[in-house]
Amino acid sequence: MYYPKSLAKLVGVLEKLPGIGPKSAQRIAFYILRESDEDARNLAEAITEVKDKITQCKICYNFSDQEVCDICASEKRDKATICVVAEPRDVIAMEKTNEYKGTYHVLQGVISPMDGIGPDMLRIRELQQRVTSNPVKEVILATNPTIEGDTTSMYLAGILKPLGLRVTRIAHGMPVGGDLDYADQATLIRALEGRREI
Repeated sequence: MYYPKSLAKLVGVLEKLPGIGPKSAQRIAFYILRESDEDARNLAEAITEVKDKITQCKICYNFSDQEVCDICASEKRDKATICVVAEPRDVIAMEKTNEYKGTYHVLQGVISPMDGIGPDMLRIRELQQRVTSNPVKEVILATNPTIEGDTTSMYLAGILKPLGLRVTRIAHGMPVGGDLDYADQATLIRALEGRREI
């Protein structure tokens, strides 16, 4: 399909975004063209600003616009508990519960030999330094229930347990409102293993 050069470039760039195929990229590009010049500039400025100003917190490696993120800087957070997650978006998911009051450690990925990601490519060394130089009592492993997430959690448990820390893993199983007859075998097994007394 023929596009003017600048439009073809925009469509090509948009196609590189995760979950955006050629048709979606075309729709977004045409949407941007229909928007006012001010809205288009605001979008461009927002992208530039986030690339210029967002960095990683020097303590937990979550995204932040400061050297230390608001969670790590807060006096109200329980510094003796660290929840280890794979990605910054996982912090947002945990925070939405309004239940967890500790701090976080973002690994920036999971161990995945198929993708060429080994333990040395994640923020594991920094986690070890953090738990040995601070009065940490519990580390909660909150990686996704995938082969890579489980592998990462097992690897971390092997490193952290010998340090005398309480190492826990978030429970996985049946979602609220789910039907047993629709659940796969692995989900039901996890639900049984993660059962607790009521």
